[in-house]
Amino acid sequence: MEGGSDPEGSQFLSLFAAFSYGLASMAMVFINKAVLMQYAYSMTLLTLQQLATTLLIHFGRVMGYTKMKDINLPTAKKLLPVSIFYNANVAFALASLKGVNIPMYIALKRLTPLAVLVAGYFSGKGRPPTQVSLSVMFTAVGVLIAALGDFSFDLFGYSMALTSVFFQTMYLVLVEKSSAEDGLSSVELMFYNGILSLPFLMFLIIATGEFPYSLSLLLQKANSLTFLTILILSLVMGIVLNYTMFLCTIVNSALTTTIVGVLKGVGSTTLGFILLGGVQVHALNVTGLVINTVGGVWYSWAKYQQKKNKPRKIISDEEARHK
Repeated sequence: MEGGSDPEGSQFLSLFAAFSYGLASMAMVFINKAVLMQYAYSMTLLTLQQLATTLLIHFGRVMGYTKMKDINLPTAKKLLPVSIFYNANVAFALASLKGVNIPMYIALKRLTPLAVLVAGYFSGKGRPPTQVSLSVMFTAVGVLIAALGDFSFDLFGYSMALTSVFFQTMYLVLVEKSSAEDGLSSVELMFYNGILSLPFLMFLIIATGEFPYSLSLLLQKANSLTFLTILILSLVMGIVLNYTMFLCTIVNSALTTTIVGVLKGVGSTTLGFILLGGVQVHALNVTGLVINTVGGVWYSWAKYQQKKNKPRKIISDEEARHK
């Protein structure tokens, strides 16, 4: 029907966005871990990922493959906090991956819903449903038990992961708000994020002393075909992850993006025991990770039920005409 919406198409896009983000997010953890095992300069890696994303979108726009509105200063100012929180999240996450094995990293990142609920409570949203609260507490207890059995415990890595959880919570909420207010597409959000990030990241890699040593090591490592392949894959997947994350948050919501992140952790945790090493199996560690995973799945189910049972707003024909 002319002028009507396509519910099936909208539902497909929502599912595609969620599935794509989950797959890209899971792959990115392993790819970044593989790169950082050979190249410890995480801030330089993040800078390269952002540079690759920005250049690709720019050339796509110049060649007519990407349609975008002209960049304007007011929008850039509004999106500056999004960029700061995004880069802070990724930077701290990459730093934590240096010393934390993948299963524990995933478990720690599952604390994001707890941070979301706490932030919501203090911002006046009130207490969440009992099922949601219990599942989040179950997830947190799982992390504590797993940490007690983690023989490769790294205090710095754990603190970096927990800091990353805070910044991830903030930028997801801001992305959802920004896209709703300004009507920006996922590609436009990515481009603004890249443009705003690069000066900040360049300052950081110089201030922290990574540059020029990181560039020197990168040139040496470039002689290795294996490393070069993993690095290029990391840059490509950085673009894919940014796009699918913004798309999922815009098409669905910040909450859906968080839930997808929790669910993809089930597969990541399992593969983390097999791939890339660094995991010393212990009864406490495994028990905690199982509890953490069950809590994550429980949380996703509880939020789905909450959304499903939420009464739909009925609008009149007159209101519909003005939509």
